[in-house]
Amino acid sequence: MRARQWWARGSLALVAAALLLLLSLAGEGGLWLVLLTAGAAAVVVAAIFWFLLHRGPVRGLAVTLAVATPVTLLVVFAVNGLLWVAVVAAALLAAGGAVARMALRPDRSRWTMEVTETPPPRRPFLVMNPRSGGGKVGRFRLRERAEELGAEVALLDQPGTDVQELARSALARGADLLGVAGGDGTQALVAQVAAEHDVPFLVISAGTRNHFALDLGLDRQDPTGCLDALHDGVEARIDLGDINGRTFVNNASFGAYAEIVESPAYRDDKRRTILDALPDLLARRRGAHLVAEVGESRFDAPQALLVSNNPYGASDLVGSGRRPRLDRGVLGVLAVRVDGTRQAVGLLNGAHREGLQLAEAPEVVVTADVADVPVGVDGETVRMTTPVRCAIRPGVLRVRLPRDRPGVKPPRARLDWAALWGLATGRSPGPAGAVDRPAPVGARRAARSPRPDA
Repeated sequence: MRARQWWARGSLALVAAALLLLLSLAGEGGLWLVLLTAGAAAVVVAAIFWFLLHRGPVRGLAVTLAVATPVTLLVVFAVNGLLWVAVVAAALLAAGGAVARMALRPDRSRWTMEVTETPPPRRPFLVMNPRSGGGKVGRFRLRERAEELGAEVALLDQPGTDVQELARSALARGADLLGVAGGDGTQALVAQVAAEHDVPFLVISAGTRNHFALDLGLDRQDPTGCLDALHDGVEARIDLGDINGRTFVNNASFGAYAEIVESPAYRDDKRRTILDALPDLLARRRGAHLVAEVGESRFDAPQALLVSNNPYGASDLVGSGRRPRLDRGVLGVLAVRVDGTRQAVGLLNGAHREGLQLAEAPEVVVTADVADVPVGVDGETVRMTTPVRCAIRPGVLRVRLPRDRPGVKPPRARLDWAALWGLATGRSPGPAGAVDRPAPVGARRAARSPRPDA
């Protein structure tokens, strides 16, 4: 507690030093420097939004404005001999923000899963996709290494292979562990079978993005380390998401992302497809009218809706791209609705999170004004009949983890200056013991006593 107090005081001192530097030079232009910088930042963010919202000449003008504004600002500072002031003040503010996050960082118990000691499997069965991740299976010799450790390996070298049938057949032959070296979509399919039969599941980070492996604390750069769990590992129980009877390990996305990825042109030219589709999606000239029922809350007409297996961190617009825990027994919900430039600027600047809604719940129901909608499930777009029901399945998956692994990084603390002031003055302990998250909406959390990850 004492250390956090001093970190908080140091952060406030750095911010105060930046402000004093600017105010001390107010007569020489320090005050207008602050106002000009704030105005330029707003113009740049607005220009980016106009670029996404429009096509043709307006889009070209927005690009010009976004580039010319910061360049002009730097020229003005240099001409008036105030460039050094801006650099020093920015450095002080950045240092103050970094120290503030250290003071408000969450306790370790908030981002580590409970693990238990279990004996190694005797007949592990692994499914490997040789094409996944640009050929990681072959590059890291995963099949050979797994077989040396006594695993049976099935390669997905034929299109249309039913991986769930492969897994069920292996269990019928006596397999006591199922694992996947492949993308998150394949991971989810086999994880569903493992959960149904209550056998351990092994994640091998051989996919392209490996979001699931990241949130389990596995090494995404060297998937061979995941195989260590076959002889020296621990076990954790985690949750799975369910969407209309289909399992997902990461998230299900509705709205803009799902509409774009569904386009046949997306795989050939992602950038052009996104830029062509966004104006109509943001202006609601394309796509279904979505309504999400989250507990007693109702999210009406969001342009983008993300339902995740446990909440993502809420320190920035897209969380941090990571989930601190996978065993809290709730879905995370993030809905984005932007109705104008002012709202977009506020959202991207983090001002009051206007346009961004966050919630947690054990169930989410998404309805639409059409019979079916595209949904991105763990990165793969499928069409689903409405209403679409998402639910959490707490603790149903036994995950086998290598004892020696990088671990889950702590979630970023939100810069809550009121909490920081209370911590610095001793009036409140601050939010240091909690991960930044919205209040649960009808959530039921399992009672646990987490211990640090082994």
